[in-house]
Amino acid sequence: MQQRIIRNDRKKCDAVSGFTLIEALVAIALMGVILAALTSITSQWLPNWNRGIARAQRSELVRVAIERLIADIGASEFIPSNRDAKGPLFDGTEFSVTLVRSAIGPNTHPGLEIVRISRSDDKGGQVLVRATKPFAPVALTTTALQQTDFANQAVLLRSPYQVSFAYAGPDRVWKKNWQNANQLPAAVRMMVRDATSGRTLTISTTALVHVELPAACASANSKDNCFGKPDADKDRPDNPSAQAGKQRT
Repeated sequence: MQQRIIRNDRKKCDAVSGFTLIEALVAIALMGVILAALTSITSQWLPNWNRGIARAQRSELVRVAIERLIADIGASEFIPSNRDAKGPLFDGTEFSVTLVRSAIGPNTHPGLEIVRISRSDDKGGQVLVRATKPFAPVALTTTALQQTDFANQAVLLRSPYQVSFAYAGPDRVWKKNWQNANQLPAAVRMMVRDATSGRTLTISTTALVHVELPAACASANSKDNCFGKPDADKDRPDNPSAQAGKQRT
C-alpha cells in the first residue's frame, strides 16, 4: 500500500515538473521577439554612435593642428635670408606660410629651421602639410623659396577641412598676402572651413607673432627709423646734409 502511494506521488511530481512542448515554443517565440526588438534598437543608435565618435576624433585632430600652427607662427623670428637682406624670411599667402623659427623635435639639432605650411593634393583630397629645412643664409627669393626641397613632412589636416590665412600688421588691416615685407606680421588669422558644408568652424582663431622687428630696433626712436639711420644722425657734425643746412641758414 505504501509503495503504491509513493509511486502515485512520483507520477504527480513528474507531471508537474519541467515544461510542456507548448510552453517551450512560447518561450522561444518570446525570445525571438526580444532579440528582434534589440536588433532594431541597436541598428538605429549604433551608426549615430559611430558617427559621434568619428566626429569627436576629427575635432581633436583639428584642435591639435591649430595648436601646432599657433606655436609655429608665434615662434617666428626676424631672421633675414642673408646679410644683404633687410626684411625677414617670411612668405605668407592665402594657403601657405613659410617662416623661420628655432628648431624643435627629438631628432633636430639646436639652431634655426625654415618651416613651410602649405596645402597639397593627396589621394583622399587636399591636405595641409608641415615641412621643415635647416636654415642657412643664402640668397632666397620668393620663387627660389617655393622651389626649395623640404623634409620631415607631416600632415596636419585632411579633407574636408581647409585652412586659409590672412595677415595683419600694426595697423590691424587684414591682407591675403605678406611677402617681401620689412617686418613680420603682428597677427595671422587662420580660418578653418568644412569643404563639404562650406561653413567656417568656430575653432578658427588668430595667432599673435611674438617678434615683429629685429633686435636693432630696440634702440631706435621709432619704427620708421628702425631700418634706416636714426634721427640723431641728422644733427651730427660729420653729416653733409646737416652742414649744408647750417650754411644755408
